[in-house]
Amino acid sequence: MEFSKLKTVIEGLLFMAGDEGLNAKQLADILQLDAAVAADIAKDLMRELKRKKRGIQVSLVAGAFRLTTNPEHSPYFERMAYTPTRSSLSQAALETLSIVAYRQPITRIDIEEIRGVKSDRAIHSLVIKDLIEEVGRAEAIGRPILYGTTKSFLDYFGLAGLDALPEPTAVDDDSLDEQTQLLFEKLESRQITIDEMPEDEPGTEPGADDEFAADEMRVNES
Repeated sequence: MEFSKLKTVIEGLLFMAGDEGLNAKQLADILQLDAAVAADIAKDLMRELKRKKRGIQVSLVAGAFRLTTNPEHSPYFERMAYTPTRSSLSQAALETLSIVAYRQPITRIDIEEIRGVKSDRAIHSLVIKDLIEEVGRAEAIGRPILYGTTKSFLDYFGLAGLDALPEPTAVDDDSLDEQTQLLFEKLESRQITIDEMPEDEPGTEPGADDEFAADEMRVNES
């Protein structure tokens, strides 16, 4: 495969990998290349996007390559995140948030198994709004990120603590999708807009906000 095509393939792979990214070994396994060669191609892509000042960049974080936004554009991302018309959470974000609230700490993969859809965009939106955060790493292959709710989550829904979450007594522990739907319905009825949150709410790092339409593609579709 041509070098230029390998770069475009890596760009697509990093998009699919989401926040967790892919390390050199993972890229090598997928592309069937030597790990050093895969790393060199990824670094060349990183330099190319930076040289062209593209809106999407490649960063190397904790040994993994991942797609990130251009830091020079952060004022626009922040403006987008706090535009009044985009303040309220979408259904996808609420569903994802409800899963994290009940099942925390939880990985992105586990969230997607429960929802049945890709959730990296919803997760990123919730992180940007300071409703969920990274709370550790799972003891599993690749050490995936574990997510949990924040203090801002409690403020957002007017909860005194996690013990004030609605009790999912109507479902059993094996029916996670039903449990998630129950919490989603209860939280949706209590949702307030971000504009109504306390003014001393801690700031959040800028970034892309809501889910794109592709986020809603069902992973079990043929």
